Amino acid sequence: MRAHLARVDAVLVQAVIAAALSFAHLHDLASAAGQNGWKAWAYPVSVDLLLVAAWKRLRSGASKAAGWCWFVVALAASLGANVATAGLLDMDDVPAWLRILVAGWPAVAFLGGTLLAHTAPAAETASPPAEPETAGPPGVPEAEPKRLAPHVPAALVNHARKLADEHRTRTGSPIDTETLRARLGVPAPLADAIASHL
Repeated sequence: MRAHLARVDAVLVQAVIAAALSFAHLHDLASAAGQNGWKAWAYPVSVDLLLVAAWKRLRSGASKAAGWCWFVVALAASLGANVATAGLLDMDDVPAWLRILVAGWPAVAFLGGTLLAHTAPAAETASPPAEPETAGPPGVPEAEPKRLAPHVPAALVNHARKLADEHRTRTGSPIDTETLRARLGVPAPLADAIASHL
């Protein structure tokens, strides 16, 4: 457990340092491109929030194309600012095309964030087709069609068993599907399929 905490702490420290440097580079570039005061500080926030929204969409397990598209756009903006402030760009004489890109970024970030936050994944928006009435007796429910369970690799089931055993040892109760999903970081349908193997 202690080794896990040390690893998380080291990763967290590295992430904070990288975020601070990237944040400063984005601010410096926005400031050099004519965005002063609070506006220069808003640029790094918008780039980083778009990265987070795209990453969240990628982790949700649905509509990954939109997630990857906006993740690449935000990563290009962040990486571009980091490289540009590394001495490759004269910060006292920023080219007009870069000023245009910086000035246009808020609209791009707003579009990307809105689409990521408010576009439902395709599987959730599709409504089931209307079924024709059957001649069966009223009040007798028909059997639901069976859904195919996702394929679960054996290594993932073994890892889930270890987590379930750990959970039972710690809490004295079996692991529920939601806790298993959170611990494994997988979508709900896959967590249900894994739980059926435990």
